[in-house]
Amino acid sequence: MKALAVFSGGLDSLLAAHLIRAQGVDVLAVFFETPFFRSQKARQYASGIDLPLRVVDITEPHLTMVMRPKHGYGENMNPCIDCHALMIRTAGGLLEREGARFIVTGEVLGQRPMSQNRKALGVVETESGYPGQVLRPLSAKRLPPTVPEKEGWVDREALKGFSGRSRKPQMALARELGIRDYPSPAGGCLLTDQTFSTRLRDLLGAGLRPRVRDIEALKVGRHFRIGPSSKVIVGRNKRENQDLQALADGGDTLIRPVGVPGPTALVPGGAKRPEVETAAAITAAYSDVKEAGRTELRLEGADGEVTLTVTPRPKEAFRDRMI
Repeated sequence: MKALAVFSGGLDSLLAAHLIRAQGVDVLAVFFETPFFRSQKARQYASGIDLPLRVVDITEPHLTMVMRPKHGYGENMNPCIDCHALMIRTAGGLLEREGARFIVTGEVLGQRPMSQNRKALGVVETESGYPGQVLRPLSAKRLPPTVPEKEGWVDREALKGFSGRSRKPQMALARELGIRDYPSPAGGCLLTDQTFSTRLRDLLGAGLRPRVRDIEALKVGRHFRIGPSSKVIVGRNKRENQDLQALADGGDTLIRPVGVPGPTALVPGGAKRPEVETAAAITAAYSDVKEAGRTELRLEGADGEVTLTVTPRPKEAFRDRMI
């Protein structure tokens, strides 16, 4: 008997996989990767318990869903119900190929008010297209029996009945099972982060379907809106300056101060001349040039390199443009 575990690398998914393996079921963990959540930690923690892991990129369908989620967003830009349904539906499509019979998740009843209440769990299961085949080992005793339980593939009595937001029962179970290395509960998905969500909402509001590069750029620097469909991203340190340079492609404009230390700035897709001048002024404001002086900035874009001279203004002058 084999099961597929939808795996985040967090404590709940670690415990869920462990409980099913303890019943003699082979478990293949599947991590669904997008620019909003990467697989490094999942690889690390799966390796720590010798759990086979497969990483599946779902960027395109996930981005389509994020732009217009049927069930809306959580506190930020996190469409958790639609996201869980997409992941379980994708896992279901892998069952036959992997020789597996059912799906395991680490969801805990009541842990997240929006997406893990009883109704939401039912919606996720129904809309995934695999009703009865989704086993949630940590809360199984509080939920209707699933096919694996009814068929005797797993022993329901050996599963748990956790509920609520406290992690103490999971931590106690981890100690009991000898699992000591696991991540803190915060920060797995960027869509739950307020600053990132604000930037993503602004990006989607520009009216274009973002590319992966555009989403990666949301993670870097200070962002300023300089036009209806254009913005500038200003690096905050040497590492971010390097990241912005690496993210740039042929249609972008890069801006750097000449002769004084300062940030690298990126205008994705370029912009009209007045907007580029605003971007240069913002870049100068975050450089080491004195406000009373004038400074040159080098602009590199599709039309080659040009030098622009600006009179620096204080950072506060651009606060209302910050995203």
